[in-house]
Amino acid sequence: MNDNQTQSLGKEPIGKLLLKLSAPAIAAQLVNLLYNLVDRMYIGHIQNIGKLALTGVGVCLPLIMIISAFAALVGMGAAPRASIFLGKGDAESAEKTLGNSFSLLIILSITLTLIFTFFSRDMLLIFGASENTISYSMDYMTIYSLGTIFVQLTLGLNAFISAQGFAKTSMTTVLIGAICNIILDPIFIFGFNMGVKGAALATIISQAVSMVWILKFLTGSKTVLKIKKENMRLKKDIILPCIALGLSPFIMQSTESLIAISFNSSLLKYGGDIAVGTMTILTSVTQFSMLPLMGLTQGSQPIISYNYGAKNAERVKKTFKLLIICCLTFSTTLWALSMGFPDVFIKIFNNDPELVAFATPALRIYMAVSCVFGAQVACQQTFIALGNAKSSLFLAILRKIILLIPLIFILPLFIENKTNAVFLAEPVADLIAVSCTVILFTVQFRRNMAALEHKHN
Repeated sequence: MNDNQTQSLGKEPIGKLLLKLSAPAIAAQLVNLLYNLVDRMYIGHIQNIGKLALTGVGVCLPLIMIISAFAALVGMGAAPRASIFLGKGDAESAEKTLGNSFSLLIILSITLTLIFTFFSRDMLLIFGASENTISYSMDYMTIYSLGTIFVQLTLGLNAFISAQGFAKTSMTTVLIGAICNIILDPIFIFGFNMGVKGAALATIISQAVSMVWILKFLTGSKTVLKIKKENMRLKKDIILPCIALGLSPFIMQSTESLIAISFNSSLLKYGGDIAVGTMTILTSVTQFSMLPLMGLTQGSQPIISYNYGAKNAERVKKTFKLLIICCLTFSTTLWALSMGFPDVFIKIFNNDPELVAFATPALRIYMAVSCVFGAQVACQQTFIALGNAKSSLFLAILRKIILLIPLIFILPLFIENKTNAVFLAEPVADLIAVSCTVILFTVQFRRNMAALEHKHN
């Protein structure tokens, strides 16, 4: 087995290594963002129906997030453990982790496909679809749900490519799918006049192409970890720790569905379809701020996990210090742009004057404290890289469930402008969550590094 790639995680200079791994990961996340947003860009500009169709597809986002969340439960929980095993020199356990994850992803794909096939309409109505938008929501979700297995395997297994240090290969996976989607979208939406259905079909075909690429790599000669038949039988001592670690990213993504229900139901009540459509745009802009940050943390994860497994505390600390500086720089820059030029972000998705006028102040409120969110992401994802399941899980629950969802319903009771009050819930929750995260991380990280240095000595 050629493991020169993984050994470099413990030897190369931190700055050079983080750049080498993060740059492709950030590029992959930006391309992935385009992958997710290109449907909405095209749909929002369909003649006559663009505004309603965009709102209808926006209502599908909670279900799409659930599918992605289950992929994160497996991939983002198991991949750091595989990196830690590699750091310890235990490649056999790392491959068993990969094989078990592959089997679990297939089981989850089949289960989710059946659920969404029979219950999509009811869930979409709960998530904020109205009589005006439900037909567009169903057109998109009916086709998209059939490609669940492509999404699950692509997102879940690509984490194992990144975990080995093959950042460029991981980026290529996303790039292949994104290019396919960008090419197929206008062909199906406008060329074949399929509208929203065409956007969904283009997406699942593109995910299928990415899946084939990943499976070819993980069964080929270049990978350190290979998918092998003998490792596919599920064993609880292998898969349960992975699930425990993956619960934090799972909750972070799956609770987006609960948050979307909360936001959409409140906004539909106070502001109607235009407020729900605005929320679709705000969610898209937030993804733009989050995904590059996730790319940074994905680049740092193999370095932190590998060196933690190798008991090299100094490299772990150096990696985190550089990571948090980069994350805060990015989040502050995007915050400044969104405060100064909100209409530019909004017009990417729809240039309807009424929608732009409504969404402009909403974006400023919604992203009011996004400048500090880089610290939240860096600390929480480092907890996962270190295998600290309990702390990462608590932080995920704190921000989304304990703070944000209640605030969505509480703030309108005390603020005259009800729709602005709903949007205000996001910055209030972020400010409290970031403060708690930084305090908890500082205490836990110092304790973990002290213990690691003691073991090393």
